[in-house]
Amino acid sequence: MSRVRPVLAAVGVVAVTLAACSSSSKSSDNVVATTTSSTPSTSSTRANTSAGAWPAYHHDALRTGVADDQAPIGQVHRLWDSATLDGDVYAEPLVVGSSVIAATEANSVYALDSATGKQVWRAQLGSPVNGSTLPCGDIDPSGITGTPVADVAANALYVVAFLASGTHHELFALDLGNGTVRWHRPVDPPGLSGRVEQQRGALTIDGGRVYVAYGGLLGDCGSYKGAVVSASQDGQGDLAAYVVPTTREAGIWHPGGPAVAANGDLFVSTGNSDSSGQFDYGNAVVRLSPQLEAVDYFAPTNWLRLNKGDTDLGSIGPALVGTDRVLATGKEGVAYLLDRGHLGNIGGSIATLQACGSEFFGTAAVLDRQVFAPCTDGLVDVDTEGDRLARAWQSPGRAGPPIVAAGLVWDLFGSARLSALDPKTGQERFGAQVGSPASRFVSLSSAGGRLFVAPQNKVTAFALR
Repeated sequence: MSRVRPVLAAVGVVAVTLAACSSSSKSSDNVVATTTSSTPSTSSTRANTSAGAWPAYHHDALRTGVADDQAPIGQVHRLWDSATLDGDVYAEPLVVGSSVIAATEANSVYALDSATGKQVWRAQLGSPVNGSTLPCGDIDPSGITGTPVADVAANALYVVAFLASGTHHELFALDLGNGTVRWHRPVDPPGLSGRVEQQRGALTIDGGRVYVAYGGLLGDCGSYKGAVVSASQDGQGDLAAYVVPTTREAGIWHPGGPAVAANGDLFVSTGNSDSSGQFDYGNAVVRLSPQLEAVDYFAPTNWLRLNKGDTDLGSIGPALVGTDRVLATGKEGVAYLLDRGHLGNIGGSIATLQACGSEFFGTAAVLDRQVFAPCTDGLVDVDTEGDRLARAWQSPGRAGPPIVAAGLVWDLFGSARLSALDPKTGQERFGAQVGSPASRFVSLSSAGGRLFVAPQNKVTAFALR
């Protein structure tokens, strides 16, 4: 790591601390937060802390996408469809205790009964941003886009809402039992305009802090930059931030958000930057310390050509494989195997593979040494055994972010077909239509013998046995 730090300093990595703007239930932007419950609920209605939850995007901070429940499927059937929610759901549903958590672009968070789909509570966190007021973008209205994260032990849910008041992003801590707001505070990256930063990446928690990643709006308008901001889980103290040291762009926009290794280091990948010459951490995998200092990076040798072609390496998050490897992929369709302890800087990958003929988007699932990566021309099983990359199988169709549950790989393909595939062969074991997805990034979750998907503005549950 000491070999890398001088290089990082030379390009001006930004790691800053921000004064806390608010750590109470009211901020200077007069955010209104309301909660409604279908049945009486108090904070004593605590979330189940036993195994079998899905408390974070792709299940855990590593972003494996592997459920606790791997008992074989039986007669899979649709269990319930929720009532229509007040906005589209871009975030992955979470499962905590007996509740499914769904967040909408109308800045509402719903807790639904996982057995019936009935509403337990709803928290409305303020007016979302009208898409027509933004200089570009494709989400309208724009509210909660990044997946929240739950701390089951603390009975808390953390979520970022995009608020019309001041056109800014606000981090909320909610009570998991009843949805009441414990605290909230502004959480935009320092020196950057909230109206051109998009909070698409999933939140993560580690070491008592909440981490929030930022990219740009569709169309790359404005002077946005990729960034990660962290706040204490109690809402107190200063914010910390890493801002990509570029003049513009290099967004951290992949929906998985930061993946966190066992030592607390975070791994993110960036999109194309505005640089036409000097390397500035565009199209790179960046390793951040828990204090959000950049300590290592990898970039392909053709990073400049990728910049010019808007060919983001950061269209999919880094996949942490085993205890010491990272698999990075992007729009070019090339997979790079990296040493987690020394990412290799420019061109320093262990192995490469043209893994698919089109673009990777979303977030992969990782099962031992297998990486199931979503591509616009199929779901690809990339085998990393022995530090060699090989494409084991490919299932056709535009693939969304996959997960592994009940011993199978589940995915929502572009035709809104839910498929369960054999992880060894890619052969379909189950398939069903679930409606039209709101975007290619719609992801699944699974816990307690059930699987949940939220295409557009409702949640659908399937019983796996």
